This record gives sequence, C-alpha cells and structure tokens, in this order.
Amino acid sequence: MASVYIETFGCQMNEADSQYIADRARASGYEIAATLSEASVVVLNTCTVRDNAERRAYGRMAQLKQLKTADPAIKLVVAGCLAEQDRETMRDSVPFLDGVFGTRELGRLGDALATWRADFPEDDVDLSEERSLLRAIGGTGDCVGDAYAHARAFVNVQRGCSYYCTYCIVPHVRGRFDNRSVAEIVAECAKKLASGARQLTLVGQTVNAFKDSASGADFADLLEIVAALPGIDRLTFLTSHPKDYTPKLAQTMGALGARGILEPRFHLPVQCGSDPILRRMNRKYTVAQYREKIAMFREHCPDWALTTDLIVAFPGETESDFEATLALCDEMAFAQAFMFVYSPRRGTPAALWEQIAPEIGTNRLKRLASVVDAGVRAWHERKRGTIVRALVQGPSRKDRTKLAAKTGDNVTVIAPAGDLDESVLRRSPWLDIRIDDAFTWGVSGEILGVASRFDAAAAPVARATIDLLAM
Repeated sequence: MASVYIETFGCQMNEADSQYIADRARASGYEIAATLSEASVVVLNTCTVRDNAERRAYGRMAQLKQLKTADPAIKLVVAGCLAEQDRETMRDSVPFLDGVFGTRELGRLGDALATWRADFPEDDVDLSEERSLLRAIGGTGDCVGDAYAHARAFVNVQRGCSYYCTYCIVPHVRGRFDNRSVAEIVAECAKKLASGARQLTLVGQTVNAFKDSASGADFADLLEIVAALPGIDRLTFLTSHPKDYTPKLAQTMGALGARGILEPRFHLPVQCGSDPILRRMNRKYTVAQYREKIAMFREHCPDWALTTDLIVAFPGETESDFEATLALCDEMAFAQAFMFVYSPRRGTPAALWEQIAPEIGTNRLKRLASVVDAGVRAWHERKRGTIVRALVQGPSRKDRTKLAAKTGDNVTVIAPAGDLDESVLRRSPWLDIRIDDAFTWGVSGEILGVASRFDAAAAPVARATIDLLAM
C-alpha cells in the first residue's frame, strides 16, 4: 500500500500542520508509515525558529539522500517554516527534493500527494536489501494511527503573527495574523472529536489575539463555543501573549476550568525579567504589567499551573538584566519553563546586533535552569500521595514495560503498564494514577484504574505483582 512518512520539527503549529498533511494523505488513499523503509513519500515538516532546528532539518535531508539513491521512485518533500524561508535556495542546495512547500502551501502539498498517488501501485512497498539497509537511518514517523494517537488533536485557529518580536522569524515565514473563522474551526474540532479525539489543543503563534472578522468573536468566545461541543473531554490552548490576556479571557478560563473542561495550565511566555531587554525584544509589556496579568490569572485560576518561555543572552543583556530574570523566576515558581540561549535568526533585527559570547549564554542557561528547576520540582512534589487522572501517551521511551501519560497540567507521569494492552487503552485512554515519587522531569506512580472519558468512573485494574520465585 502507498504510504506517507512524516517527521515534524518544531512547535504545536507544525504538529497541527502535520495532522493536516496526514489527513490529506489518507483522503488520497495513502497509509501513514511508521518507518522510512515503508514510505512511498517522505515529508519533513520543518522549523526555523532556532538555529538548532534548522541544522537538524538540513542534516536530515542529507541523510535522506541515501534513501533517494536506493529508490529513486520515492518522493522527498520539505514543508514548513524552513521551506518558506529557504524556498529560493533549497532546490539548488538540496537538488534531490521532489517538492518544497512553504507554510502557506499545505493545500498544494495535499494536491501533489493526490497526483502522486497514481505513481504507486498497491504492491509498491519495496523491502529490497538496499532499502532495508536504510533502517539504520532511524527516525519515528508522526501521525501514525496507533492505539494512542487518536486521543489528542491539534487545531490551528490562526496562522502567522503581527507582533514582530525582534528575535522571531515567525512573521517572516508564516506572515501576519490570519485568523480562521469560528465556523471553520468548530467544523474541524467536531471532525477530530468524531474520529475519537478526547483532548483538543487550539494552537496559534499568539492564540489569544484571535478575532473572527465575520462574527466579532474573540478567543474567550471561541473557547466557550468549542468547550460546548459534544464529545469533548478536555480543551487546552497554546501559545498566549501577555498583551492580549484580558479580564474576559481570565474569567472564561476560570469558569471552564471549574467545569473540568479546560485544562488547568496556562502558558504565558515572559522571555525575560528586564524591562530594557523586553523593549529591545519588542515584547509590548513591562515586567510590572506581566505581574499584573499573572495576578489576574491567579484571581480566577488559583490552583492552575503557570508555564512560560525564557531566553537568555539576548543581545544587550547585562548581568543585572539576567539577575532580574532569575529574581522573577524565583518569584513566579513556574511549573514548567522552556529555556533557550538566544539564537540569531536570519532576517530579524536582533541578528544584526552585537551578540553575547556563547560561553556566557551557556553559563546563564545553567544558572537559570537551577532556579527554574526548583520551582518545577516543588510543583511536582505537590502531587506526591495524590491520585491524578492522566491521558495516556504510549509506552515509555526508556522502559517499554511502563506507560507514559500527561496530567491536565501537562506533567509527565510514568507507571508500570501491568496487564494493560492497546485494546484496553484505545477504549479507555484515561488513567487514574497514584503518585508515589516526584522528579524534575515529572512524576511516577501506580495505575489504579482506567476510564473511557475524563468525567467517567474508573474501572479498577489489577495491581502489578512481583514474582519473588523468579528473582
């Protein structure tokens, strides 16, 4: 059977785009491949937000040249932000590609998949010796329909961004704000739920700036509408901007959280704790205004997890600027933070400014991590001895005898799988887990029960036993 292999680099918006590509592929008669050796078409959905992601993508393309050499019939495609940024040069620098599709050309990619489908007969899968040797390239395909993939769905509510932070490439590769209509978003959400999704994540570069030009609905209105859809268990969203966090949205979040529909986690990037650096970043708020937003958030959602993004060694950051960031993180005690050393991006203003030495950035990142990790560990320790309901993700990558799941506040929890298998977890993906231990990376415990819906009673599971005679 013809199949499409998809690898995704980057953020949740790229994950949503990959789901769209997978849906178009299935509609054209493809299966979604789990490995490169099975693929008729290979799609790399790329990111260019940080230099590391860009280098990884180009490195992956170089590896895939072996695949094209072994089987010229395979189609190799690059999509996403890097394809948008380098569309003029990529065909010359990577001449073996069959297609380059930018962030605003996913429809054309879907059309190309439909056209190419006729090139692959039903028995096209080639497991020849040459191709089988390419298993060494490795990699994991996204959007594969395993027992767990159906439970989560990402839905884009907007593309692009109009805020032009001086470090960010997104407006240049995804364009300015382009909000979808409420009707279009709701139709996609309903389709995902009908396909078995238990959790929906609404995504956008600045998701809380959403505005439907036709109806006038804002993001708070959209949350209310999606939360009322039949069959939805949990709803969440990423990523918000402090500028667009309003009292109306705070009240809506609190109300939906109290109903158990909205996940008790709010991701609000602060980036740094220094007003001079925030101005250089063009972030459009001060540290005092960020504190005001968090106070408003805590008024309506007092027990929620607060997570954030942080950048160190941004051009012009002094030691006192950095210490202000440390102080803010100590004050906020974030439940999670994505921390990065500033990475210059071609085409952005900050890339032209005098850069901070890499060794200073590395040192500051380590110091920041030590402060942030204290807050993260404390948040996880609060779960010790409690029973949480978490949505299964699949086998733990480090130990296949254990399951990984995510709590409502996005904490990773690991527990022995026992006798639970895919057939059970497909029907009942919600796990009741007693938390026995806490770490910086997450928590661990024992599965006590499984449930088909978030608000359903759990069916107890047999406790894991130790065979002392076999030891």
